[in-house]
Amino acid sequence: MSTSTTVPSLLYSEDEGYLRDAVRALLAGRTPLETVLRRTDEADAFTADAQQAWRGLVDELGVVGLAVPEELGGAGASWREVAVVMEELGRAVADVPYLTSAVAATSLAVQLGADALVRELVSGEAIGTIVTPYGEPLRALDAEVTYTDGKLSGTVRTVAGALEATVLLVPVGHQVLLVQRDQATVEPVLSFDMTRRISDVTFDQATAAVLADDTAEALSWTADIACALLASEQLGIAEATLEMTVEYLGQRRQFGRIIGSYQALKHRLADVWTEIAKARAVARYAADCAATGTDLPVAASVAASICGDAALLAAEECVQLHGGIGFTWEHPVHLFLKRARADALAYGTPAWHRTRLGGLVDLVAR
Repeated sequence: MSTSTTVPSLLYSEDEGYLRDAVRALLAGRTPLETVLRRTDEADAFTADAQQAWRGLVDELGVVGLAVPEELGGAGASWREVAVVMEELGRAVADVPYLTSAVAATSLAVQLGADALVRELVSGEAIGTIVTPYGEPLRALDAEVTYTDGKLSGTVRTVAGALEATVLLVPVGHQVLLVQRDQATVEPVLSFDMTRRISDVTFDQATAAVLADDTAEALSWTADIACALLASEQLGIAEATLEMTVEYLGQRRQFGRIIGSYQALKHRLADVWTEIAKARAVARYAADCAATGTDLPVAASVAASICGDAALLAAEECVQLHGGIGFTWEHPVHLFLKRARADALAYGTPAWHRTRLGGLVDLVAR
């Protein structure tokens, strides 16, 4: 008796190709690299230009609710389509709260059955974020905050997306609380990645509403979704920086030769291309697992393990092979390097995910 196993296609569908083109065109017009670079010097984390780009994603393309069921105001698509958007956001290092609101906060709200909140997030009426330290795996904040008699107190450091958010989702114990932004003090802190800024969030007897109880499973699912989709952003970063490097090496001359003709540099680019090929495979698989709900924890940790390192390698080589201009503040390549470094810390480092993966597939440390 034979059995057959359906193997998911990791290729991009025709619809995903159209989606990619639409998002890329919008970002090229609303968030060109020179504009993003200029905005990193501004004190406001969510400038008028960035808000305009966000409204384009919400109103013109409708991609904020791609994976949300139609009955909740979404597009009724899947996380595969969201992954395409994340790739393009990585390629543009766009400073919009898509990961924190449209992916993490929306996924958690859907899992918790918070239908009214989901509709607000999808329509753009609200921008959300999960209050959790950005450089750690997504978890409940038992050590940082206390919740008593409907009041929330405590401080959570290095939160991504809080500066842009209008609503805050706070996991405490086995509950998730909903807090309006005006109930918290959000203090910007120095961010390595100025395109996704972080802040310290303080609650002082803040009024909080319980969204749901027994939320451990929903929080775990959201953590895997966030890692799986972040891998696609990292893939976009790696692809964009490789393209920038190839273009530069094909134009720059040294000692009468195009420097891209030197074999040593070709070998370095080949190494980057190989890592990107691996990253693309695991990122696409993670997106497909997110869409189908199968094998997601393993796929998310594999993607986080590989894509974080691939994005860093591609961005570091881009800086190095651009020579002196690559080390200047005026050249946008440092935006990619900083985003790649910050992404490699978000929701668990590659090393943390490799350790987690060992437990998931029953590998024993020796």
